[in-house]
Amino acid sequence: MLLIRGSKLESIHLVHAVISDKKGRVLMCAGNPEYKSFIRSALKPFQAIPFVSSGASSKIKNSSKSIALSCGSHSGSISHIREAFKILWEYDIDIHSLKCPLKIKSPLEHNCSGKHAAFLATCKKLNWPLESYLKGDHPLQVEIFRKISEFLEVPLEEIYAERDDCGAPTLYMKLIEMAKLYSLLSSSVNAELEQISRAMTTHPTMISGQNRFDTEVIQASHGQVISKGGAEGIQCLCKVNEGMGLAIKVEDGSKRAKQAVGLHLLKQLGWISELRIQDIEDKILKLSEGVQIKVKGQLNFQES
Repeated sequence: MLLIRGSKLESIHLVHAVISDKKGRVLMCAGNPEYKSFIRSALKPFQAIPFVSSGASSKIKNSSKSIALSCGSHSGSISHIREAFKILWEYDIDIHSLKCPLKIKSPLEHNCSGKHAAFLATCKKLNWPLESYLKGDHPLQVEIFRKISEFLEVPLEEIYAERDDCGAPTLYMKLIEMAKLYSLLSSSVNAELEQISRAMTTHPTMISGQNRFDTEVIQASHGQVISKGGAEGIQCLCKVNEGMGLAIKVEDGSKRAKQAVGLHLLKQLGWISELRIQDIEDKILKLSEGVQIKVKGQLNFQES
């Protein structure tokens, strides 16, 4: 991706992108589908599986909204804070049990508070320890690793985790593996993922917030595309009910580049209309006068 100011090239971002089906086969790619990175917050829909499968989410009024928040990296609005608090309230869990970083007033403001609240509710439901819920050997995290191992069809011992910035584990994997996970999210092969997918498309403002990329993409597609970003240039998307997952990685971690490339590929794939994509570009990219972005290259079909 190129950023041009006036007539001069200012920045270059190298980007890899791949589309997978639910069997992990490369359908289309640009760059290296085997490129490895941490999936970061794009893992959240899959970290929400125990919250759903344990029945912990079903105790909460309007549980679909709580599930969506647990998948989100939200903006810390009042509605986000209230939803995270509601999860804790239903399970009589003290706010101070949250181990996501403290923001200005409360850890509930942190963009990962929904995920952490769901973690704690799941532990309370299953009588698992609350204090150590972020440790890699905690039953909750082991169950998440087990599900990822099952989805990717790799041995559990090959799942490599490190601490994300919020304190929870995140996983190191190939871009094609990220795409496969999202292809599964977009299909109906797993009951929990189907429920999570439906929650994300029903409550898009819980995923990030108004005028933020993920929410705008879901809304612009009328719930036909799920979008979830991660830090350091990770963006994952999928077309609902079509079993196709798209994963993007910007080598230098640029947020602007992953969003520009994501919109470029959504346009190429025809997943969202060009008019709606232009609307998202105006809201999200906010380029100054005389500045333009050019995305070079396309996703190409892979020969079978």
